[in-house]
Amino acid sequence: MTTNTSSAQNLQSRQHRPYQQLPIIDLSAADRGPQARALLHAQLHSAAHDVGFFQLVGHGVTEGETTALLDAMHRFFALPEAERLALDNVNSPHFRGYTRTGDERTGGSRDWRDQLDIGAERPARRPGPGEPAYWWLEGPNQWPAALPELRTAALAWIDRLSSVAARLLRELLTAIGAPADFYEPIFGERAHPHLKLVRYPGSAGDGADQGVGAHKDYGFLTLLLQDQVGGLQVQREDGLFHEVPPLPGAFVVNLGELLEVATNGYLVATNHRVVSPPGATERFSVPFFYNPRLDARVEPLPFPHASAAPGVTDDPANPLFAEYGLNELKGKLRAHPLVATRHHAELLTPA
Repeated sequence: MTTNTSSAQNLQSRQHRPYQQLPIIDLSAADRGPQARALLHAQLHSAAHDVGFFQLVGHGVTEGETTALLDAMHRFFALPEAERLALDNVNSPHFRGYTRTGDERTGGSRDWRDQLDIGAERPARRPGPGEPAYWWLEGPNQWPAALPELRTAALAWIDRLSSVAARLLRELLTAIGAPADFYEPIFGERAHPHLKLVRYPGSAGDGADQGVGAHKDYGFLTLLLQDQVGGLQVQREDGLFHEVPPLPGAFVVNLGELLEVATNGYLVATNHRVVSPPGATERFSVPFFYNPRLDARVEPLPFPHASAAPGVTDDPANPLFAEYGLNELKGKLRAHPLVATRHHAELLTPA
């Protein structure tokens, strides 16, 4: 009887034990010979198929590059509120600019964070007759006049991480037996990368702890630079959300909805969220979203494991589209209701 009780207690302990760190993938292993590259591919395959999240090291982004961006970001959030609000994204039909704390929504609830949304620097585009509405997403950024170094650092970061993500995508496709260059035609110079500079100012003070609510990302890959405060949580196979401990020098990588669509669910886009830090503690993070052209249609990926694919997640509240622009516009209209109401009321579904 004692043995059975002890076994039951041990089993219960294992069942409730927190998950350990996400898989750690060293991208530089691709350059260390066939054996190291084969191990890299095995690790990538497992992480992308089983978890949808991993920590990326060996990516080649230097401490100097990171410091330049973080210094400029901290100076931006230290600006007087009036200077930040001069870049209010409500003034941009392209969803670019500053979002004040509480104005963004995830799952219908407010996110307790403020942020600056940045994309590829392009002229404003207004869809013509018969053109898809997602062309509204292409346009200029809003920059603070007092911080010209922010524009330089942010656009350099977009270019740098686009290169890292492109390399990672090639290795990932190779890892599951697919042609490495299968999706290269839908990226190129008209790709639609997206960068957020985010500050979580601490708890909301009303008991709500949603820094950002549970969600999946729209595109192919997300590379997140987080600070040491923590708060990112990933939903694992037990259905619970588990902490992602910060790993210095690493990017947290997650797969977006388009890779789930491309592989019919073999690769998974995983729900994740951020819990607000306690009290007045600030948390800073920099998510970068690697996305194809707005008009890109994601064709099914030819790969040997396709017969084992379980199908795309069936969520009536979040339909997944193979055309990237539709996927992102869907998310933007829900996440930024003030921008949507002011500039795109004709695109909103009546309540």
